[in-house]
Amino acid sequence: MSAVMITRKVRKWEKLPGKNTFCCDGRVMMARQKGVFYLTLFLIVGTCALFFAFECPYLAIHLSPTIPVFAAVLFLFVMAMLLRTSFSDPGVLPRALPEEASFIEMEIEAANGNVPAGQRPPPRIRNVQINNQIVKLKYCYTCKIFRPPRASHCSICDNCVDRFDHHCPWVGNCVGKRNYRFFYLFTLSLSVLTIYIFTFDIVHVVMRSVDSGFLNALKETPGTYSLTTVLEVLVCFFTLWSVVGLTGFHTYLISLNQTTNEDIKGSWSGKNRVQNPYSHKNIMKNCSEILCGPTYPSVLDRRGVMPDDAPSLVTPATPSSTSDSTVPQTTKATAPLIPNEHTPDDAKPSIAASTEISTSLTEEGEESAAHKVPPLASPETDAEASIAKAAAH
Repeated sequence: MSAVMITRKVRKWEKLPGKNTFCCDGRVMMARQKGVFYLTLFLIVGTCALFFAFECPYLAIHLSPTIPVFAAVLFLFVMAMLLRTSFSDPGVLPRALPEEASFIEMEIEAANGNVPAGQRPPPRIRNVQINNQIVKLKYCYTCKIFRPPRASHCSICDNCVDRFDHHCPWVGNCVGKRNYRFFYLFTLSLSVLTIYIFTFDIVHVVMRSVDSGFLNALKETPGTYSLTTVLEVLVCFFTLWSVVGLTGFHTYLISLNQTTNEDIKGSWSGKNRVQNPYSHKNIMKNCSEILCGPTYPSVLDRRGVMPDDAPSLVTPATPSSTSDSTVPQTTKATAPLIPNEHTPDDAKPSIAASTEISTSLTEEGEESAAHKVPPLASPETDAEASIAKAAAH
């Protein structure tokens, strides 16, 4: 019975710092606060379910069968964009390794010199030039890196995010370089879906109240139908303003190639003749860069395998039956585990002991040979014995 050493595969997402949660073996990445995200799912799925169950059958018969079909396509697109935004890496930047962090600290101390006690050290900033414009790179004390342009540290997820826009609790994730496009498509499609459901709810009520009036239509309609219609109208009415307003605001930002973080801070507001170095001075070029540009790969190796420091020992089970033809295993001396390791002196046999052992083995071999193997008589000895007998007679 021998012990087999098995190393468990540890994915890198299990060791990543920050305040994110991972599912599906690191494929899904979200923030820890997901309560508002579940509320978003409930409102979208619940409102659409009521619309498909109570309004769509009447509208498909009396108006057009394409109404529920288009609503279903809109609903699927909204859910796809929501899940794509919520479950993806927004562009989290990896933190510096201990060696890298210590090297950066040494560079900063060498550049700033010795700061007298009681004085505040100078800010840790590096200047880079982008499109003939000086942009400052700030140092992150948490991640121990100089953040790239337009990156910022999210206090909720505790990570630096490239092209950080904002942290959206409605999607349960940060909105950054890798998922901003899907976030905008989600808000845009949700605005269209909300307007669509709200409009056909009103059409449904109007069509039922054309003949007998609104109040009589509510009285003649079963209570479930009238209650769900009023509920859908209220939800869509209050959702409409916020969603459509949010979509319009982000349309404005896309046309200027800005982020929400930059707009709130006033980074490119024109003060001190500071212009946005990322804008192409053209609305179509700005929109095409953000909405039609390439999808950037994630710089986090979330599903990569990292070595485990504590391998586990597994002893294989002894087989229940063995055959007689099994070849016996020979025991061989194993090599030392540590390089340049030698056998201890007390474990080595001395020269005298080895000489005695070899001598005893030789004597035992000669005695056994004397007893077991008789001496062989040669033909010449036999002839001489027969001549001697004949002479005696």
